[in-house]
Amino acid sequence: MYKSYYPKAAELQPEWLLVDADGQILGRLATQIATLLLGKHKPSFTPGVPVGDFVVVVNVGKIAVTGTRTHSKLTEKLYHHHSGYPGGLKTVSLRDQLLAHPDRVIRSAVWGMLPHNKMGRHLLKRLKIYGGAEHPHTAQNLQKVA
Repeated sequence: MYKSYYPKAAELQPEWLLVDADGQILGRLATQIATLLLGKHKPSFTPGVPVGDFVVVVNVGKIAVTGTRTHSKLTEKLYHHHSGYPGGLKTVSLRDQLLAHPDRVIRSAVWGMLPHNKMGRHLLKRLKIYGGAEHPHTAQNLQKVA
């Protein structure tokens, strides 16, 4: 009888990967990042085990968004947040969110593609997002992802 391979915690060696978001489309970039965080690009991928890597995303202020002239995602896509108080619903368009907090746009898109449980929250902590090209992770020997 063959047994399934289950990676142990000591065998997991996460790498640090660098993703440049300059000019990339938001949804396609988010799926690429979610795949790297989950570890689906590795042959040792096991569902329910965090075998993925750390991902550093730079230049998130320069991402591209799809849309036509009549339907622009920049104005029609909305982010909602509720304070918990009556009348506390806050709504921000994608255009305003990109100007004020471009890191939240990427984080929200990637979170939508991860499992919504403990493991997904653990994986989201491995995502480091920076608006410009500068980041404090040079000591981790980042490998650039094409």
